[in-house]
Amino acid sequence: MAGRSMDFDPIAEARENWTQAGWGEVADGMVAVTSVMRAHQILLARVEAALRPYDLSFSRFELLRLLAFSRQGSLPITKASDRLQVHVTSVTHAIRRLEEGGLVRRVPHPTDGRTTLVEITELGRKTVGEATETLNSEVFGNVGMSDDEMTGLVGAIQSLRKHNGDF
Repeated sequence: MAGRSMDFDPIAEARENWTQAGWGEVADGMVAVTSVMRAHQILLARVEAALRPYDLSFSRFELLRLLAFSRQGSLPITKASDRLQVHVTSVTHAIRRLEEGGLVRRVPHPTDGRTTLVEITELGRKTVGEATETLNSEVFGNVGMSDDEMTGLVGAIQSLRKHNGDF
């Protein structure tokens, strides 16, 4: 649970247990995976708390931000799915929730009758602008690491992503 401080590092304890169980040769890998998973939990909890007043999940925020950054304020649903690196059904679910709040709308593509665009509304632009300011001040501006640590972390994760075919 986020915010609960312990007198010891449970992941370091897990490394010891792994080593004592005879799995020392893979203990670093277990620690790396477990550490990333725990960091994800911590950061996701902070992001969700910051976005709660806007009734947004991080995935819905990402879609709104993507649309706000796009030249026309709209994208084909499949292109949004590709850019966010999630399955089209996940994007469709996010669109449905954002439509309910009046933040986006689906519109027909002007030249391709087979394609539907998702378009940000003025309310969506206002909401994502305010949510972005909140994330910038409450999360992105103070991740809890130095600039050098963040640069190293991003480099390491980029290596992992590339090695696993993410790009």
